[in-house]
Amino acid sequence: MVQPLGVVNPIPPTNGLIQIFTGDGKGKTTAALGEAVRAVGAGKRVAIVYFDKGGSHYSERKTLKECFSGSIDFVATGRDRIDPHTGRFDFSLTQEDQDEAKKGLEQTQSFLHDGLHDLVILDEINSTAHLGMISIEDVCALLDHKPEHIEIILTGRHAPEAFLDRAHLITDVRMVKHYFYAGINAREGLDW
Repeated sequence: MVQPLGVVNPIPPTNGLIQIFTGDGKGKTTAALGEAVRAVGAGKRVAIVYFDKGGSHYSERKTLKECFSGSIDFVATGRDRIDPHTGRFDFSLTQEDQDEAKKGLEQTQSFLHDGLHDLVILDEINSTAHLGMISIEDVCALLDHKPEHIEIILTGRHAPEAFLDRAHLITDVRMVKHYFYAGINAREGLDW
């Protein structure tokens, strides 16, 4: 449940807070990437686990490899949902989706406990859990047992209530207008 303004969760004595970027608007991953760049600028090491974002068409990954190697580690899980011929998104859910999401959780555990990272971003984990690819309980256990000093950012639509209850910061990215509904397709370098 979202708390009223002025009500604050007890904050741990170190930096290891839980942030959530959710909502139906564009920019949740972009905001998390901005936090990653800021953290690197402060001398911190970052890990990103992309959930349900398989494929090689995500433009930011090229920049992460070329400009942030050694400062930002990332792993992409999930199958490529974009049909290469039609450009359409595949909304089906398969066993492969569940297997890939499990790989993402395992990689998250590795990043949380390798002693190398200060910030771990779980991109699209909210929607991955909402759709049942991974269990909400497994993600909550991960959040409840994370090392105290590690900051975690969870992104994606439909953040489950149990995630919201654990968060110290919740940003609801709201869509007011989107060009997609006017027939404009997702654009390379701006949307992916």
